[in-house]
Amino acid sequence: MSIISKIKHLLNWKDSQKPHINLNTELYLQLKPLRLPLILTVLLMMLGSLGYMAIDHFSLMDAIYQTGITFTTVGFGEIAPISNLGRIFTITLIIVGFGVFSFSVGILIEVINKGDLLRILKERSMLYKVARLENHFVVFYQNSYTTELSKHFMENFIPFVVVDESDKLENIAHKNSYTYYLKEDPQSQKAILKSHLSSAKGAILLSQNIAENIALISTIRLYEKEIKRKEPYLIMAYAADKEDMERLKKLGANSVISPAKLFAQRISALSVRPDMQNILEEFLYKKDTPLDIEEIKVPDDSWLRLKKIREARFRNLLNVSIVGIRDKHGNFMAIPNGETLITSGSTLLVIGSGKNIALTKRYINRKQKPKQLKDENV
Repeated sequence: MSIISKIKHLLNWKDSQKPHINLNTELYLQLKPLRLPLILTVLLMMLGSLGYMAIDHFSLMDAIYQTGITFTTVGFGEIAPISNLGRIFTITLIIVGFGVFSFSVGILIEVINKGDLLRILKERSMLYKVARLENHFVVFYQNSYTTELSKHFMENFIPFVVVDESDKLENIAHKNSYTYYLKEDPQSQKAILKSHLSSAKGAILLSQNIAENIALISTIRLYEKEIKRKEPYLIMAYAADKEDMERLKKLGANSVISPAKLFAQRISALSVRPDMQNILEEFLYKKDTPLDIEEIKVPDDSWLRLKKIREARFRNLLNVSIVGIRDKHGNFMAIPNGETLITSGSTLLVIGSGKNIALTKRYINRKQKPKQLKDENV
């Protein structure tokens, strides 16, 4: 490790992330037509300077300055007396310079009118912004579900990148205040690289075509193995029916959502318990709700292993409640009593405030018995 690397490690500095695709080649191809005007301009400045030095014995700086104001026709006049031959040279320089200037402006306008240069510059800037993201979600395909999802993500400060090949994506992004978006075919390798999936937390597949979601799941899982990612991606997908949901889960999706099924479940619940609507929305969907619910897995080296729930005193010390427990075999018990044993690999369903749940995570992940409990046992 070099000295610079050691200093960076000591100060916890990280090198700025760069995009996997930087579009430098595309940018060069767009600027390529401007090479000839640039070369002609440099040659004209060199010839003009040498001419003034040879004809009227100007110093180098005076010759460059005189050539510049003559070439650009700014009308500052002569900086020193010029001979008749020098004036003929000046007139020639003005005519040639005007031609080169007109030629250059014409090419520049043509390049700008094509629109590709500005598009590439904007996309290149977006790629560098996306490359700085960590633990973001890549949302593949833009549709009404994407629009609604983006609102909740922005309310909860969850970073996300929308990827779609629609020509209307930029207008939709501006309308809905997407910070990060990329116009690219979601099925392509470029989409994976441009969205910087390597540093993402997961992907959300919202195509209403089951085949496209299947292809994307396979692509993401293969990319996951290719980069030797330590933690697997969290993949969530859209499915139209139960059969599609099962297929996507078997192929590697962590969670599959069917809007039709969710709608039916919600209407059924409201039909049975209509008074629960407002509190349900407050609890599940709104930002900064006073209550939260989360699954917390018990590590193999946790002090809680083989302890009873009452021994942890979750309610007294952390003001949270255990409303469910799932063992490592997948068996779920709702509302467990205090005598329920917490085994290795169990997952606790915890309800409480967001702050208290965060404290509970640290509490469960401890290897040694907490000091509060030791003191009480004394």
